Amino acid sequence: MCGIVGYIGKRDAAPLLLSGLKRLEYRGYDSAGIAVLNGALSVVKQKGSVADLENALRESGDKLSGAVAGIAHTRWATHGDPSDRNAHPHLNTTGDIALIHNGIIENHTALRLELSSHGYAFRSATDTEVLVHLIDRIWKEEPALMLEDAVRQALHHVEGAYGLCVISSREPGTLIVARKGSPLVIGIGDGEYFVASDAAPIVEHTRKVVYLGDGEMARITADGYMVKTVENIETEKLITELDFELEEIEKGGYEHFMLKEIFEQPGVMEDVMRGRVRLESGSLHLGGINDNLEQLRKARRIIICACGTSWHAGLIGEYLIEEFARIPVEVDYASEFRYRNPVITPEDVVIVISQSGETADTLAALREAKEKGALVMGICNVVGSTIARETHCGMYTHAGPEIGVASTKAFTAQVIVLYMVALALSQGRTLSDSEIALYLRELSEVPSKVSEILKSSEEIHAIAGSYRNARNFLYLGRGYNFPVALEGALKLKEISYIHAEGYPAAEMKHGPIALIDEDMPVIFIATRDSTYTKILSNIEEVRSRKGRVIAIASEGDEDIRSLADHVIYIPAASAPVTPLLTVIPLQLLAYHIATLRGCNVDRPRNLAKSVTVE
Repeated sequence: MCGIVGYIGKRDAAPLLLSGLKRLEYRGYDSAGIAVLNGALSVVKQKGSVADLENALRESGDKLSGAVAGIAHTRWATHGDPSDRNAHPHLNTTGDIALIHNGIIENHTALRLELSSHGYAFRSATDTEVLVHLIDRIWKEEPALMLEDAVRQALHHVEGAYGLCVISSREPGTLIVARKGSPLVIGIGDGEYFVASDAAPIVEHTRKVVYLGDGEMARITADGYMVKTVENIETEKLITELDFELEEIEKGGYEHFMLKEIFEQPGVMEDVMRGRVRLESGSLHLGGINDNLEQLRKARRIIICACGTSWHAGLIGEYLIEEFARIPVEVDYASEFRYRNPVITPEDVVIVISQSGETADTLAALREAKEKGALVMGICNVVGSTIARETHCGMYTHAGPEIGVASTKAFTAQVIVLYMVALALSQGRTLSDSEIALYLRELSEVPSKVSEILKSSEEIHAIAGSYRNARNFLYLGRGYNFPVALEGALKLKEISYIHAEGYPAAEMKHGPIALIDEDMPVIFIATRDSTYTKILSNIEEVRSRKGRVIAIASEGDEDIRSLADHVIYIPAASAPVTPLLTVIPLQLLAYHIATLRGCNVDRPRNLAKSVTVE
């Protein structure tokens, strides 16, 4: 979950590394550090944000300037509190090896004890420091080794996940990177090379990249790079062309990335459908799964595995696939999936969903499903990601880079993909061509409807002012909008730090109603569908206990005004597409409450964007 940047070439490394850290700060922001090779290794690291590191660099004067190789890191703490001493890079005892690391070394305690018995003293509480001392010990025992070989031998002693980058003044023209479970990408420039946790810091310098696979490492110099496995077998790597623009990872005049990404959703939705939804013929073309469609349609059962927001999208996928295609669906937390020894057969299909395509728990679920013979389909946003490479088939969401830690546009993009998949599975089986054409027509109208909802941002800001000091929220929905209630509650928790829970509205009577009083805001998703009258009854139950009601309602519904303290209207739509509309006001409400509370919505405390450790 941490951010890694590396550079070797002909330019001054420190400014490039610092700029790269700013692009990656959404991956971790409790401390940051930089190391450059300028004859000797020069290191500056600092608790706090990249801005704090930048201030520390100014105070250090010119000690980092002029170096043409270096590494930098922004941290999300796992082992050891956020502090200067726990910040990366970590150094060996003599200060001539520097290492940065993303992941968790699971056997760090045993390695620490062994290294301590050989006289190594530890300055930090991190698992990472074990690695740099282990490399040092191996290199001292065999001084004729190249840095690459010392790192390779060290990794044979390591259990866990890592994305790491190593430099040493003993071999100053070399950068060593290695990956197992934690993403790394190499950018290929003109006589210079870049390394990063993702492509965000690279795209302004080059569009040519190579994605390291699990169990691979690379030796990079200013003259070129070579990729081998940890077992020392050379591998050929495909050079990929990045497909997004620098402007997509800039704020573009918005105060926060999260707000920008909320407002990008109409365009993202069109991008997800472009080339796939063909209105003139009322048909779908899903190239990523086309070769596997018949096997998908014949599935005995579909299991959807995901985490967090993607899990909520998966719940909506369950409703869509079962309604349209009539195939049984289960939705699992990826983090629990393999630990319960799931019953999976070759007749099953497993769909894994991840914005980054690198989520550790989801990757573990993917591998478990493949091992048991299931067809595995992936839905992810990042081209070249591990999920994209390891699944049998899949679809990209084409949502563009999502920088805000609290996911917004990734969610709606995933739901649209699942909507299209559900229709594709129903074709020739459960829905007629004319029915599919009608559903596609309605889906195509969603972006313009979302644009209308976004015009209510100021109205929602005013409502947010009434609830900024609330300590708890309940979110209630039925049917397709039950997962939206979960997602709305998650957004509020993530960025405002207000406790919030989502429930199926009927479950309120089975416990949560005990919490209702005049201090409890309750958000009802009360669109006009088959459950509408039941939702009105639930609202009455809250009102009779003096709860404060915010309703998300269908345009033209005047009846609900007398029942709710506040009403936010959305355009009318059929049940299957309503989640794409009802989630928008909830995203805006969470955003506005959080900003009114003075919270940093792009960097919520204790969170990071891509969860690459279990």
